[in-house]
Amino acid sequence: MRVLMFGWEFPPHISGGLGTACYGLTKALLNHDIDLLFVVPRAYGDEDTNKIGLINASDVEINTADTRYSELLSRMSYITIDSTLVPYADDEEFYRITQKIDKGIKVENIRLSTQKFQFSGGYGKNLMEEVRRYALVGAEVARQNTFDIIHAHDWLTYMAGIEAARISGKPLVVHMHATEFDRSGENINTQVFEIEKAGMEAADRVVAVSNLTRNIVISRYGINPEKVVTVHNGVEPSEASSYQRFDKNFDEKIVTFLGRITFQKGPEYFVEAANKVLKTNPGVRFVMAGSGDMLRKMIRRVARLGISHRFHFTGFLKGDDVDRMFGMSDVYVMPSVSEPFGISPLEAMQSKVPVIISKQSGVAEVLQYAVKVDFWDIDAMADAINGLLHYEALPEMFKKFGKAEVENLKWDHAGKKVKDIYKELLNS
Repeated sequence: MRVLMFGWEFPPHISGGLGTACYGLTKALLNHDIDLLFVVPRAYGDEDTNKIGLINASDVEINTADTRYSELLSRMSYITIDSTLVPYADDEEFYRITQKIDKGIKVENIRLSTQKFQFSGGYGKNLMEEVRRYALVGAEVARQNTFDIIHAHDWLTYMAGIEAARISGKPLVVHMHATEFDRSGENINTQVFEIEKAGMEAADRVVAVSNLTRNIVISRYGINPEKVVTVHNGVEPSEASSYQRFDKNFDEKIVTFLGRITFQKGPEYFVEAANKVLKTNPGVRFVMAGSGDMLRKMIRRVARLGISHRFHFTGFLKGDDVDRMFGMSDVYVMPSVSEPFGISPLEAMQSKVPVIISKQSGVAEVLQYAVKVDFWDIDAMADAINGLLHYEALPEMFKKFGKAEVENLKWDHAGKKVKDIYKELLNS
């Protein structure tokens, strides 16, 4: 079985959980004997080529009539498109171009298989334009390749998935990692909402990362419940020697928030809980690791509360810096307002850090050895922090059983469930 999969980011070039989740799932699918043609807007050359074969569409002239082409495709092909495809296309022009691709007509100045195309692969001001261009590439890639099913991750790739399905007639699976309501509350971006809704309506199956997300998809988008399936995320297995404590050079306890500093992640509740803790326990240090549109607001709030001397902002962390941060932390807090799943608590638990998570998170559905509070209840959050910092037996219990629990949340299980979804669609 071959799957044409559309993603937006891939390690080590990630800005959040989407790239991490895609990486974990794709490796699991490979272990379940699924062939993958994985498309991303841009590759950098330093991706993990030991496990994933790379095909750079910028350098390869695709000719499906040439038998040598199939020999270029490894078990997992990772196509990068890395320059401008066409000038910005409005709705009418987009439709005209895709119709010509559908009929196999060459469009002037658009040589999808041989010309270099440039995408930032990021989330800048031209994001909607890149999403539209990516859909054009999705149509062309689908026209020139053989596969059995299409899998598109998150709204950024849904248009590409829709076009690929229209060209090929193959079943479409869309993966909902986070809805616009998770990211923005009620103040949603209507363009993003419409893309999400169109993608899920066009899909033969919608994979939600939690029951929380599944309920939002059904109730807020009006998607048929019969085609919405929950597949919880997993976590990358840790090496036996990977956990280590890092010397802080001081005896004070550290409480950490690690994630995007945006509405969805609830950073303001972490700050308010920190203020309450520091009123009775002034020797604690709080760390907010990450970046986002609420960063300056959080810095100003910390200053107004007069706790700047106990509060640290690190900026965005990745790789070894994340490991070091967990290695110095005594408690990890994820106070998300709406978290479809939430991988970072699992990573903290792997590092033997007790975690406090909001009840409004998908990961709360699968974890027993985590303290769960409502995101808005800063009193309960502060009490939970104090308890984990000052009652020795409590954090030790969470460290011991939490690590064992999270090690059983394997991507392999998620991969098997997704493969079963593929098989069901192909046999229906």
